[in-house]
Amino acid sequence: EPWALGFGAMPTQYVRFTGAADLRMRLVCATLSGRALRVDDIRAKTESPGLRDYEASLLRLLDKLTNGMAVEINESGTALKYKPGVVVGGRRVTHDCGGGRAVGYFLEAVLCVSLFAKKPLDLTLTGITNDECDISVDTFRTITLPMMKRNFGCDEGLSLTIVRRGAPPGANGEINVKLPILKELKLLDWTDEGLVKRVRGVAFTLRLSPQTGNRLVDAARGVLNKFLPDVYIFTDHSAGDGREGGKGARRQKKSTPGFGLSLVAETTTGCLIGADAASGAGRAAWEEGLSAFGEGNTTEDGEEKEQKTGGHSFELGGDGTTETRKRGRGEPATPEDIGTSTTEALMAEIQRGGVCDSAHQPLVLLLMAIGPEQLSKVRLGQLTPRAVKTLRVVKAFFGVTFNIQPEPESGTVFLSTVGAGIRN
Repeated sequence: EPWALGFGAMPTQYVRFTGAADLRMRLVCATLSGRALRVDDIRAKTESPGLRDYEASLLRLLDKLTNGMAVEINESGTALKYKPGVVVGGRRVTHDCGGGRAVGYFLEAVLCVSLFAKKPLDLTLTGITNDECDISVDTFRTITLPMMKRNFGCDEGLSLTIVRRGAPPGANGEINVKLPILKELKLLDWTDEGLVKRVRGVAFTLRLSPQTGNRLVDAARGVLNKFLPDVYIFTDHSAGDGREGGKGARRQKKSTPGFGLSLVAETTTGCLIGADAASGAGRAAWEEGLSAFGEGNTTEDGEEKEQKTGGHSFELGGDGTTETRKRGRGEPATPEDIGTSTTEALMAEIQRGGVCDSAHQPLVLLLMAIGPEQLSKVRLGQLTPRAVKTLRVVKAFFGVTFNIQPEPESGTVFLSTVGAGIRN
């Protein structure tokens, strides 16, 4: 009889997508909305179809942060069913992000989800801290977290500590992040961008001469000092491999040499705009006079190892978009190149306008969509492809749409919406 099925037999209502693009944002929205997600044809037509290691790693991390999550992946990895659990948070959670993507890829997802957890989160992540394709931990610490405090009401207990840096492909870095919980997000009315008054930055070197950091700083200041006098860039040199601890230091696997630069421009109204870049694996090793994998390109058992840095193309903008950037031994970049290109990227972000840089557009739009059920407003620069995808994903999960008004004279876009009113 039909009534013998009971209530447990109701079919799951999936939100359906095809393709791998923006999988991270889909998982975050599914977790926040509590709705089941189904994704088909994940890279089905490529040479290596299915989920990547870093996407599987993100699912494992979400599993650690939630209770009752269920995931089904088919044999080829091209179809995914995801039923979210209850976000619990908690202390002393650790996760190894692996060498596929930098820690920033995971941090952006964890930040949104953990705000609505049952307990504050204390999370330790290991992996790559600075690379060429994801948001760096410096940018996260100096831009994302202050933005959350100032504009979204996360006041207490929000912090990020860089324990140890890691460059690709060594993936030997470690960070600790503490994220509080919220009852609900603050109403956002953030439209005044102001003028840039000062620039701060961090130039890091890992297992390289400290002189490399000075070369980064000189190149960046050479461009910035033409525009404003208040420029200060810190240098952060780490010898790596536990050498700081003396004889008794724990023997860790060898970290890969690397260098990079993260810049932040602060405006008169307190908006923060950033840009960062880091060396590819091959160039930094060349600076140190080694191959990209320490002493020779052999694995521990003596087999010849394939140099995976060269031809490994990466999807920019998060999660499998068509733009690709070569990782590693593409064009060799000197510290001067990195310093100049990062500074020019910062100038481009400032010229673009808006209250946050293009990397933070998806985060701001998502937080507006799950915010209180009142009218929230924001002014952004020209929307990136990733921001446009975020608008679509948000509409599918929360039914929230945005009113978008371009302002041709300033080149910015004015967005307003009524949030879904998600409460904890």
